[in-house]
Amino acid sequence: MTRLNDISRHLSLESHPLTFPSPKCLCLRSRRRLHKPISLFRPKPSSLPLISLSPQSPNLRAMSSHPSAFDVLMSGARASAAKKKLQPSSLKKRKTLDSTNPIEKPQLLSAHESAGTTQDPESPSCGSSEVVPAGKKVCVAAGAEERTEELKSRMPLLKKKGREFDPKLVANWGQGERIPFVFVCLVFDLIDKETGRIVITDIVCNMLRTVMYTTPEDLVPMIYLAANRIAPAHEGLELGIGDGSIIKALAEACGRTEAHVKKQYKERGDLGRVANGNRSSQSTMHKPDALTVTKVFSTFRQLAKESGKDSQERKKNHIKALLVAATDREPLYLIRLLQTKLRIGLAEQTLLAALGQAAVYTEKNSTPPPHIQSPLEEAAKIVKQVYSLLPDYDKIVPALLSGDVWHLPEICNFTLGVPVGPMLAKPTKGVSEIVQKFQDTEYTCEYKYDGERAQIHFMENGSVEIYSRNAERNTGKYPDVVVAVSRLKKSSVTSFVLDCEIVAYDREKQKILPFQVLSTRPRKNVSVSDIKVEVCIFSFDMLYLNGRPLIQEQLKVRRECLYDSFVEEAGFFQFATALTSNDIDEIQKFLDAAVSSSSEGLIIKTLNKDATYEPSKRSLNWLKLKKDYMDSIGDSLDLVPIAAFHGRGKRTGVYGAFLLACYDSNNEEFQSICKVGTGLTEAMLEERSASLLTKMIPKPKVYDSFFQSDFYPYYRYSDSLNPDVWFDPSEVWEVKAADLTISPVHRAAVGIVDANKGISLRFPRLIRVREDKPPEQATSSEQVAELYNAQAINHSNNQNDNGDD
Repeated sequence: MTRLNDISRHLSLESHPLTFPSPKCLCLRSRRRLHKPISLFRPKPSSLPLISLSPQSPNLRAMSSHPSAFDVLMSGARASAAKKKLQPSSLKKRKTLDSTNPIEKPQLLSAHESAGTTQDPESPSCGSSEVVPAGKKVCVAAGAEERTEELKSRMPLLKKKGREFDPKLVANWGQGERIPFVFVCLVFDLIDKETGRIVITDIVCNMLRTVMYTTPEDLVPMIYLAANRIAPAHEGLELGIGDGSIIKALAEACGRTEAHVKKQYKERGDLGRVANGNRSSQSTMHKPDALTVTKVFSTFRQLAKESGKDSQERKKNHIKALLVAATDREPLYLIRLLQTKLRIGLAEQTLLAALGQAAVYTEKNSTPPPHIQSPLEEAAKIVKQVYSLLPDYDKIVPALLSGDVWHLPEICNFTLGVPVGPMLAKPTKGVSEIVQKFQDTEYTCEYKYDGERAQIHFMENGSVEIYSRNAERNTGKYPDVVVAVSRLKKSSVTSFVLDCEIVAYDREKQKILPFQVLSTRPRKNVSVSDIKVEVCIFSFDMLYLNGRPLIQEQLKVRRECLYDSFVEEAGFFQFATALTSNDIDEIQKFLDAAVSSSSEGLIIKTLNKDATYEPSKRSLNWLKLKKDYMDSIGDSLDLVPIAAFHGRGKRTGVYGAFLLACYDSNNEEFQSICKVGTGLTEAMLEERSASLLTKMIPKPKVYDSFFQSDFYPYYRYSDSLNPDVWFDPSEVWEVKAADLTISPVHRAAVGIVDANKGISLRFPRLIRVREDKPPEQATSSEQVAELYNAQAINHSNNQNDNGDD
């Protein structure tokens, strides 16, 4: 009896054989523990195998070859207690323990019992009866970490000059292997530490060369991720993932509550940093495969295509799967890419230049034409030019890989169905300035209409596509335009591309209506029978006709093609009203007539000299003259509200003034330029206050570098400005002002005109909200500096910031 009591006490205090492992370690311990209850309670009495983790145990040696049930129970209890005392201090000890003390195979189980013994399909012993050691997956993880650390040690090599760089020394994956996503993330980190454009170009160039050397088929997704896109703009494929969906997926992937994630997001202001600080610690039965560039890119595209019932749940699960598999710096950049807020200072023009240079270094058997003095600069120029004509990496990159950069313009040219960026005009302040600039050149003046810029593509199969200035597909917004161009083209026309302005129009009064009327029109899936705001197409250029690109033709030729291809119909399709003259008085009268007809002013264009169409370029060969600008700065600015000040007096309850900013694409930051309160009616104040209410953030947007302790500003402003609320950049406002002045308070174009001071607007007033522009297409800091330098005033009299309000 005493012996039984000792056994019972021993079992209760030491072994606890029925204690279940915690869920956190279930996947690592289930196989090892599974055999104990089976071997103790299921064996045949005549052939009971001994269970031993230590065959040399003196207690077990003393046992007979035919033990009783109590002996079996005792030996199992002691073995369990001994095992608990063995706490391996390293992976090596765990592997030794498992290999030197194999667990015997038990008797066959019933179907019900065997259902719980699923083998790991990723294990090399899958399908065999051998039990996989628990440390196996830890070894795999450790190997992945070692590989990442090795890759990190090689990253500084990417900063070498092209002549000194060898891609073989960077890649730690084999040729033909998929590019690990962590490689892209480490490159992003490297770029984030740099400010010099030349160094960043070298890094990106060498990154692309490494991909070309090992896995050229991954080059397209690599470039799209670096550009923070998933498709060409005209395809209309966008992620459109809100922060709420990302927060839900992040909370589930990291084992946190949504409230916890939101709190950290509020404190840090960067959801990517929150993700990186809460990397997934959830245990899984199978370790996910390491993320690759193609895996991330294909998942992003799948996310963008999800629609219908439960699409939000599916999107969340896609994001969660990526985050669970993410390691090291991957969570940070997964989130930023999902938000389309990469914020590392990598401009797309830099990416294009790097692609051209990478092609030069990679094309061993291709030599540049003899007349090219600087192959790298020329290659960068070629790729940029080709992209302006065909903004589609899916077409450009394969052409580069299969040929060479010198023949790229012959392969990739203007293509029907792929919109190009619109040519833009520089501002001018008066008729005399126009005559002076174009004194030896024939030029034409056209009405500048106040509508929506559109590029209309008519395909050879009769289909029509309409694109905005941002290459967004607007066909569903203007079904009446589709009908009009199809009806009014001449029968000889089989295909064309028009550059035009779509304007709200009152056909009864034969009158142009303001842009604000046009903006009330629905944006998607408009039915012709439901249209309330009628429009007229004012066409001024033709870029393509019957299979022939016209971009390289002079304007005079393009205009003749336009006039010969369509029949005008008032209120439906009209050519832009034009005048060809170099007489100052005649141009002045033409400007007055344009303003009287509800147009904004004039566009002045060269006709025969330097008159080709230059996509996405603000050219000196096109000038714009608006009546309102002749006594001011010469142009309006498109600015982003980033903060506001509470109203007082009559404006109590709404915002009294807003802090506006221009955009610096090189540094990916918004720079304050003025406060605006005038030009806002009470109705406008209420409307704008309500619109921005949902965009409030607790503090100015910042993003911090992993490598440095300080924070890099996403908003740049003076500490002397103390707004009451801050906003996420979401709207673009068109603003006019009397002039620009050097300012110690604002930071627009800081370092361009003045080393330490920025530029501000004097007497700014709000004109309208630009719904056709995203914040990143607001007036740039370079444009602000150009406007300042173009002012025909004495800047020395304007060295203060008094007119800011």
